[in-house]
Amino acid sequence: MADYICDPSEIYRQSLAAIRSETDLSRLPGDMVEVALRLVHACALPEIVSDLVWSPGAADAGRRSLNRGAAILCDGEMTANGIIRDRLPRNNEVICTVNEAKAKTIARERGTTRSAAGVELWRSRIEGNVIAIGTAPTALFRLLEILGETSERPALVLGFPVGFIGAAESKEALSRNPFEVPFIALKGRKGGSALAAAAVNALAAPFAPEEPR
Repeated sequence: MADYICDPSEIYRQSLAAIRSETDLSRLPGDMVEVALRLVHACALPEIVSDLVWSPGAADAGRRSLNRGAAILCDGEMTANGIIRDRLPRNNEVICTVNEAKAKTIARERGTTRSAAGVELWRSRIEGNVIAIGTAPTALFRLLEILGETSERPALVLGFPVGFIGAAESKEALSRNPFEVPFIALKGRKGGSALAAAAVNALAAPFAPEEPR
């Protein structure tokens, strides 16, 4: 049998130490450091920090909105399930509409993905809430189209869709959004539900050295 560390607090302590020693955080503003640490912790790839993009004050805007009780709108169940509920500051509602019957109907009628169709059901919920997209580029594209059709504005958009088709382009569109919507995104094809959820968790609670995760 291999000799390995079992104590969760020690695993966590050593993980955080490794992340800090291997990750270049020098270009990040203070409010983005927690987010970067969580993202690297979620994927064990320190190099992704060089692909992080954000609008000024985006992380602080997300924290303030969660502390006010903002809901979190997720494009997929994996993102929603990755959010640590007991760390949310106001028992914030986590909403995922991708599997609702109406989303399935919209997807079929419009010939689009269920993720994009699920975004249609957010129209009355966008204002002042946090949006976490970790799966579908089509969801992020559709969100940006809706923002162009309405005056509703989210507190923050976390753009982490993953894949070979549309992921890089959708995040580029988010970073160039003309709506002055705060955002945090990961350039290129990399992303995923674990990263989107990790970003929410970073905004919800400090990345404490003693945290046994």
